[in-house]
Amino acid sequence: MRGFEPHPLLRNPHLMTLAAHFWPRRLEGLPRAVPRLFQVEPGSRILGQCHWQSPPERHPTLALVHGLEGSSDSAYMLGTARLALARGFNVLRLNQRNCGGTEDLTPTLYNSGLSGDCRAVLSELIERDALPEIFFAGYSMGGNLVLKMAAELGTHAPLELRAVSAVAPALDLAACADAIALPPNFLYQWYFLRGLKARLHRKARLFPGHYALDGLRRMRTLREFDDAITAPCSGYRDAVDYYFRASAIRAAAQIHVPTLILTAQDDPFVPFASFGAPGVIANRRISLMAPPRGGHCGFISRHAGEERFWAEARVVEFCEQHSELAAG
Repeated sequence: MRGFEPHPLLRNPHLMTLAAHFWPRRLEGLPRAVPRLFQVEPGSRILGQCHWQSPPERHPTLALVHGLEGSSDSAYMLGTARLALARGFNVLRLNQRNCGGTEDLTPTLYNSGLSGDCRAVLSELIERDALPEIFFAGYSMGGNLVLKMAAELGTHAPLELRAVSAVAPALDLAACADAIALPPNFLYQWYFLRGLKARLHRKARLFPGHYALDGLRRMRTLREFDDAITAPCSGYRDAVDYYFRASAIRAAAQIHVPTLILTAQDDPFVPFASFGAPGVIANRRISLMAPPRGGHCGFISRHAGEERFWAEARVVEFCEQHSELAAG
C-alpha cells in the first residue's frame, strides 16, 4: 500500500487534526442515501444512511462507523462512502445510538463497548439481505467498536465478514482518556464534553426520569463524565471498569479476519504505545500502518484527487484487495 506523505503545511498534529474537519471535499459522486433503521436490541434502533448498487447482492458492502460525537455525516464518513461507491461497493453510513439526531430511537446512551450493535447490523445484512461480502470500517471510537466486534466473533466470524479496518482506533480507552486530559488537548476535551453534556440534556427531556443531571456542570474531563454518567448508565461499575471491559486492546489477539489498522504516531489523544500491545503486534491477521505524522483521523496528503485523504483511500483499497466481487 502507498505510504503517507503529509501535506507540507500540515506537519503539526493539531493542525492536521483540525484541518481534516474543515477541508473542503468533493462529494458530487455521492447520491442521496436511503435511510434504514436497524434493530440492535429490544427497544433500541440505529439509523443507517445506505447507498445501494444494483443489484446489491452482486456487490461488496462496506459499513462505516463514526467516532465520538460524530455521525453518518462526518466528513470522513462521506469521503470514504464516495470512494467506495465509485469502486462498486454498497455503502452504509451507520449512526451510533443517539447520533445524527436519533436520540429518540433508544432510551440508552452510546458507549465504546456496544460492539453488539455492529454484530446486529452484520447479522441483518447476512440474513435479510443475503449480502455475500461485508466489510466494516471504523474511525476513532468506531474503530474500537469494529475491532472489538471482530475479536468477539473470533473463529466464529461468518464467512460473509471479509475484513475490517480501523482508522486511529481508540483501542485503549484509559490511555486515550488520560491523553485527552493533557493541557495541549484541552480544545478536544472541551468539544467532546460539550457535545456529550448537550446530548444528555436532550435525552433527559425525551426520557423523563432516566437520567439525573446533578453535577453535570461541574464535570471538566471525559473521565469524570464516564465515571458519573456513561459507566453507571451502561452497566459498568465505574470508568475504570468501563475502560477495561470496552477496550478492544484486551481481545485483539482473538481477531481472525483480515484487519487493517491505520494510526499516526503523532496522534494527539490516541497514544501510539497502545499499538505495541502483544495482541496487535503478534496477530498475523492484523496489518498495522503507522506513519510518523497524520494527527487524529487527519491524514491529509500532499497529493490531490482521490489520494488527498490517505486513510480513506487505503480503507477502500484494503477492502478491494479482499473482495472477489470487486475484482470481478
